[in-house]
Amino acid sequence: MDAALSELMQGTGYCEDGVPVPVALQNGQHLNGPLPDHAEGQHFLKEAFQIILEEALCQGTDTKEKVCEWRDPEELRAILDLELRDGGESRDQLLRRVRDVAKYSVKTSHPLFFNQLFAGVDYHALAGRFLTETLNTSQYTYEVAPVFVLMEEVVLSQLRSLVGWEAGDGIFCPGGSVSNMYAMNLARYRAFPQVKLRGLWAVPRLAVFTSQEGHYSICKAASFQGIGLENVFLVNVDERGRMIPDDLDRKIELARTQGAVPFLVSATSGTTIQGSFDPLDRIASVCEKHGLWMHVDAAWGGSVLLSKKHRHLLNGIERADSVAWNPHKMLLTGLQCSVFLLKDTTNLLKRCHCANATYLFQQDKFYDVSLDTGDKSVQCGRKVDCLKLWLMWKAVGTQGLEERVDKAFAYTRYLVEEMKKREGFRLVNEPQFVNVCFWFIPPSLRGMEDSEDYREKLSKVAPNIKERMMRKGSMMVGYQPQKGRVNFFRMVVLSPQISQEEMDFFLDEIERLGRDL
Repeated sequence: MDAALSELMQGTGYCEDGVPVPVALQNGQHLNGPLPDHAEGQHFLKEAFQIILEEALCQGTDTKEKVCEWRDPEELRAILDLELRDGGESRDQLLRRVRDVAKYSVKTSHPLFFNQLFAGVDYHALAGRFLTETLNTSQYTYEVAPVFVLMEEVVLSQLRSLVGWEAGDGIFCPGGSVSNMYAMNLARYRAFPQVKLRGLWAVPRLAVFTSQEGHYSICKAASFQGIGLENVFLVNVDERGRMIPDDLDRKIELARTQGAVPFLVSATSGTTIQGSFDPLDRIASVCEKHGLWMHVDAAWGGSVLLSKKHRHLLNGIERADSVAWNPHKMLLTGLQCSVFLLKDTTNLLKRCHCANATYLFQQDKFYDVSLDTGDKSVQCGRKVDCLKLWLMWKAVGTQGLEERVDKAFAYTRYLVEEMKKREGFRLVNEPQFVNVCFWFIPPSLRGMEDSEDYREKLSKVAPNIKERMMRKGSMMVGYQPQKGRVNFFRMVVLSPQISQEEMDFFLDEIERLGRDL
């Protein structure tokens, strides 16, 4: 065979048995085709990294630079030349592609990016992101991800201790919405374990409870899992957007009178718009009274647990059965870094989700198979999300993370006090968290509150200012209507790069962009 293979690779065209070999094999293209040019690839990578460093990091965090280089869709399509062709492009062309992607993308690390519940950059976490992408492994077995299986175990344990649990379980998930879906699935499985084998026909009509300002993912989860949107009961909130426990109690009784079986309450610590914190202790008491699973969606507000000054906002969270928490938001680990934490110590997570795939989770491995955590997940392949948080935590310590949270609260207070000194700014509510919701009332509308078209005109102010700031590239902040309130801004203060100057610039820029409306 060795002689035959040698003959084949020399292009004779015949195997041992005299059968002609296809031309492609005669040329050695299939058995011994061109090998990757590692030197060339690494040279390209170094140049690409230099562009990323310059465009996305140096310029992307400089207040003198734009937050975004806005282009309308058709113009942007032409600039980017997005078409995929049969032939490849040169290194210079590819580097230009890298530069264009960086140039025309929104700089979410910019100190004046206030648009989402994530912002800023932590360089240690970013190094972790680069490393996990390069290692390109999947977090499902110890044999393929030994470092990260052990690391995830430690990070989850540390996060659980912040919640107030001495033991428990958990998993990193692709976003807070999926964490909330995990909670719903586990709560249903605990109440009706037969659902895994027999399906939905084996369970009664079920009822889920969340507040009117709870995250939309609760409704998505109910739809996705066959519970149904009509079986999500929305609990009333007070004037600051917090769930009213007495109304929760009433809604649970109402659901029962309608023939439904309550099984899950999802409270919120840090609502998306107003940043409200539900009264967890009182909600936990209602859940205990009715024997319901209590989940806390702390995707946004969970990081407040790190602050001695402010963690009282989550008093009672230790009484919950499960918690969703997104460190990629306030802790700046970068997308994505979301955890689902569980008080249960009976391996409920695995029992609910396992499929026992024998090609992956063999039980006769030479190491402790309990380290193979992949069967806890609804995914198979699972990205490594723990390293970025672990490396950042190693760099700054728990104290550094606490200072980060406290700084965000301090600048929020500064911003609110400055707003109160300026004409034209009107708060929706006093903020509980780092969400500052407000209207800007331009000079033309001041004193016109009683006019018939005042609300209609005010509703157009935020969208117009948003368009102007986007086209100018000066900063980014979101807006939305809510219930009976017309469009108002939601300013989110969380980046560690911000300073008093950025807060002052923000207010000045809103005034500049809106004074003639």
